[in-house]
Amino acid sequence: METNIQNPARFEWERFLFGEGAQILDIRYDPVFKAVFTKDTEISKAALSDLISSLIGRAVTVDTITANEPPIDDMRQRRVRFDVACRTKNGEFINVEMSFNPDVDEPVRLEYYTGKLFTGQDMYGKDKEYNVLKETYQIAILAKGNFFQDENLIHEFLYYDPKTCVSLGGKTKIITVELVKTKPIVDKPIEDMTNAELWAVFFEYLTDKRKRAKIIEIIKREEGIAMAVTTLGSLTQNEAEFFRNLSLLKGELV
Repeated sequence: METNIQNPARFEWERFLFGEGAQILDIRYDPVFKAVFTKDTEISKAALSDLISSLIGRAVTVDTITANEPPIDDMRQRRVRFDVACRTKNGEFINVEMSFNPDVDEPVRLEYYTGKLFTGQDMYGKDKEYNVLKETYQIAILAKGNFFQDENLIHEFLYYDPKTCVSLGGKTKIITVELVKTKPIVDKPIEDMTNAELWAVFFEYLTDKRKRAKIIEIIKREEGIAMAVTTLGSLTQNEAEFFRNLSLLKGELV
């Protein structure tokens, strides 16, 4: 969705993020990612809706967000995750994660949490039928590592018969985005990129000064990304300092 670049109020992010002396937080660090997409504003929620819509291939609107914080004494654990669990207005359950340093067993972990997300729906009572279960999506944006030996940026996993390629038609799906695979994409013309590619390039190159012109071009074209950047730029100095320190701490523990 293209933004209205004639309205300067919509682009205060240029001063906040790219002005003299600006220090841009790396949105690939999961606590920063979570802060941007769970802030209690309509802009933050709209950005999350746009991101999810781009990755699942159809328009959805986020209705509620459950952003569970890890316990304080878990902050120094290697495996702490800052996921964004939400529900759409149509009732789908979606969990979105940004993982800066994914585990080597990431695919198995994703399968485990997809199962928990799906089976966490209320099925108690004689009046409940399985057809009332809502679609469930586990979305993992992986900043480091190459988990699948092909060139595809995005994978969608679901149940199917590998011999006949017949789908079970189930209601769970795992979606992965491997940011290391944006290298052949970043230099494509903006108009040739899909919305999912725009988001992936934005995540990967936001703090890369060599790609600053490309990132600004993407922000001006894609309204959902502009909303995410506006939210990132609105973080207070205390919040920004906290996230920088936390990111350094997590980096030391990997």
